[in-house]
Amino acid sequence: MPDVLVLVDHDGERVHRSTYELLAAARRLGDPAAVVVGTPGTAARLGKDLAHHGATLVYAAESTEADRFLATPAVDALERAARDASPAAVLVSATTGGKEVAGRLAARLDAGLLIDVADVDASGVVTQVVFGGSYTVRAQVTHGMPVMALRPGSFEPEEHPVRAGERELALPPIDPAASARVTARRAAPAGDRPALTEADVVVSGGRGVAGADGFKVVEELADALGGAVGASRAAVDAGYYPHQYQVGQTGKSVSPQLYIALGISGAIQHLAGMQTSKTIVAVNKDPEAPLLGLADYSVVGDLFEVAPALTQEVTARRAAR
Repeated sequence: MPDVLVLVDHDGERVHRSTYELLAAARRLGDPAAVVVGTPGTAARLGKDLAHHGATLVYAAESTEADRFLATPAVDALERAARDASPAAVLVSATTGGKEVAGRLAARLDAGLLIDVADVDASGVVTQVVFGGSYTVRAQVTHGMPVMALRPGSFEPEEHPVRAGERELALPPIDPAASARVTARRAAPAGDRPALTEADVVVSGGRGVAGADGFKVVEELADALGGAVGASRAAVDAGYYPHQYQVGQTGKSVSPQLYIALGISGAIQHLAGMQTSKTIVAVNKDPEAPLLGLADYSVVGDLFEVAPALTQEVTARRAAR
């Protein structure tokens, strides 16, 4: 079967869940080949976990400058691997950085580009969320190699142990004048909750939370469910919650098993980032809120009464196990 290139998302020590999702999707199209871009030794540290999830080949695209520039090293590595292997497709995660890599790579390879892919079949036909979440369409690349950016949470990671080979992939020198350089790194506080794009449960608050203090009920419900906290753009713009937790077209895209929206009206910008969630629960005191029509379960009521009641019930049931 042809190789399918997968760009590995990692922190240098750990492979992110989104990569395991990409490997599961890649097996529908061919043999997954993982491309690790990092400093020397990174591929060796991550190779075992990648092979355990189905990567039959690991490309080690390593250099001392790999983590000093944005996007360019990943684009260079994928381009060289693609020209070397002539893969059936190239898959990246549809994060902000992943979409930039996908677009630049498609331009270099004169390839077809598919963004925000929520599903893909063995023939390469994908399901996409397009036009800010207004439409869900089925599409297929008809010119060149498909470059796909897959929405995090759309595929279930699968253990699929194989023996993986390793191949070195030399990165070309980077032109600092034509690339964005990383001048500093500062870790965002993560706490004990799962990462927003990797969580099986996400509880988000919107304008209806009415302030930063109001997000306490959102956090308590998320913690009871073992989930992550999200926020709408309106809540973020109002200063209720930090920007890195924004869900939507200009924030993060999520597809958890359960998405609970508290006080979120459901503007199209927000729907673009969460409408592929498996089960959606919406709580809003406005019966005309658009999100109530999309949700699997809708509650018309005061979130400050409904959310604590949910938290209490979840906590009681877990304690009774």
